[in-house]
Amino acid sequence: MSLTAKDVDRFEAARPRLEAIAYRLLGSASEAEDAVQETFLRWQAADVARIEVPEAWLTKVLTNLCLSQLTSARARRETYVGQWLPEPLLDGDPMLGPADTAEQRESVSYAVLTLMERLSPNERAVYVLREAFAYPHREIAEILGVTEAASQQILHRARKHLADGRTRTEIDEAAARRIVEEFLAAATSGRTEPLVRLLTADAVSIGDGGGKVPARAKPFEGALAVAKFMRGLFKPARSKRALIGGSLEVYIATANAGPAVVAVVDGRVIGVMCPEVTAEGIAAFRNQVNPDKLERATEVWASADRGEPLFRAF
Repeated sequence: MSLTAKDVDRFEAARPRLEAIAYRLLGSASEAEDAVQETFLRWQAADVARIEVPEAWLTKVLTNLCLSQLTSARARRETYVGQWLPEPLLDGDPMLGPADTAEQRESVSYAVLTLMERLSPNERAVYVLREAFAYPHREIAEILGVTEAASQQILHRARKHLADGRTRTEIDEAAARRIVEEFLAAATSGRTEPLVRLLTADAVSIGDGGGKVPARAKPFEGALAVAKFMRGLFKPARSKRALIGGSLEVYIATANAGPAVVAVVDGRVIGVMCPEVTAEGIAAFRNQVNPDKLERATEVWASADRGEPLFRAF
């Protein structure tokens, strides 16, 4: 059916919220955009005049599209080249959605998006809708086709799974940023010992190159192994300049509500490193270098007030 201008405007007003929900559910900005576009097509085909609560209708359609996508994505990720990590979003990207509460910020943090891969599709949907968007269990139950009691139980399981994967206490963003800056200074010094002191004993470093950029298939594990990798990563070498296609600029920025290291070559983001900073030290580095997952970051970076790079290399 053809939509009136008012119907289109109503959908466009809902688009930012729909995109933010889809991103949290899928961990991919491009897949989130596709899911929202498919939701629009369903809206276009519907008898809109008979839809009493458009927001609820759109959320239900989008969520169920994402649930189907998550089910098929699990199969695809089994054949993914190397480690799979979410697509990072830089500060200022509207797809990050609301960040007024601790729950909203946590739901979009890179560590939690990674952990949410452990959840079942229904667990992920209930967690996102409840924690990030404060949907009542009554509405979530209607969206998923379950009872309200079942929705509450699913949320309990989701929270437990996520808590089991986060055994350390994180610190505030300002303190975390200072530690990341200290770590980068140590990494560029060429010495391993200062790096080890800033890491937890069981620290890990995971890279996602998607088979398009070199990235170790197996994570680096343990403080010493991670420190040696980071020292080598930031060590100047002419061969690296040839590999990345220019001179590297490294910035400290914010991605997914936390401090991040952004690597840029000629205005193009070639890597986003998301450290997980805890009270005990840096517990993990999750490094996104797959160019397909950095296109949106490059677009946002072009209009960002980024200041001077922390350092230039190669």
